[in-house]
Amino acid sequence: MALMLLLAQSAVMASRAASAADLAALAAADALRGITQGVPCSVAANVAARHGAKISRCIEGGGDTVEVRTELLHRSMFGAATGHARAGPPP
Repeated sequence: MALMLLLAQSAVMASRAASAADLAALAAADALRGITQGVPCSVAANVAARHGAKISRCIEGGGDTVEVRTELLHRSMFGAATGHARAGPPP
């Protein structure tokens, strides 16, 4: 039973890390395109922090895209949950 709870907790944390990465990448892409104000990677860091994560990598790519990797601030027994997302303008 304890193992099942740990695995469920890990799945929830992985989902939270992915959500933080998605939201941070979208916010950074909006800043990069000038839709919102701010430096893209700083905007991404602020959004990730509001969701309990930190940015481990933020790269502004070609075509107004941004790639973000996040890591949750709270760790489980299995380590830190990470997320990865890329965002940019619609095709």
